[in-house]
Amino acid sequence: MSTLIWCLLIAGLLPIAAKAPVVYFQNRDKGYDNRHPRAQQQRLTGAGARAVAGHYNAYEAFPLFAAAVLLVIVTEQLTALNTTLAVSFIGLRIAYHVFYLTNWDKLRSLVWLFALLCPVLMIAQTAITVAGQ
Repeated sequence: MSTLIWCLLIAGLLPIAAKAPVVYFQNRDKGYDNRHPRAQQQRLTGAGARAVAGHYNAYEAFPLFAAAVLLVIVTEQLTALNTTLAVSFIGLRIAYHVFYLTNWDKLRSLVWLFALLCPVLMIAQTAITVAGQ
């Protein structure tokens, strides 16, 4: 269970970590505009715009993963498969952001799909096991 909890914490921090490249590109754009950071982010182009999109996507990916981990814990379905899927989600989401920043769009989309499948499979595997009990 400890691994799942660590994965949940890391996944919750990934959107915050994904903000670092955004801040870098904002600073390159005439300095960070702390009064209107979102307006400045909307003006970014290229890698800066991709950094913003990746940052927002990290927030979008978190709820389903959090629900999956909490479901696994609550139903006590602490299987090797669920642990592997949780760890894989973290690795895939980190790769996703790197691929977003480097503009490897097709690989990024493939990694996004694999990352999405991790919590989906966690929930499905748990549902099937619980239904069979």
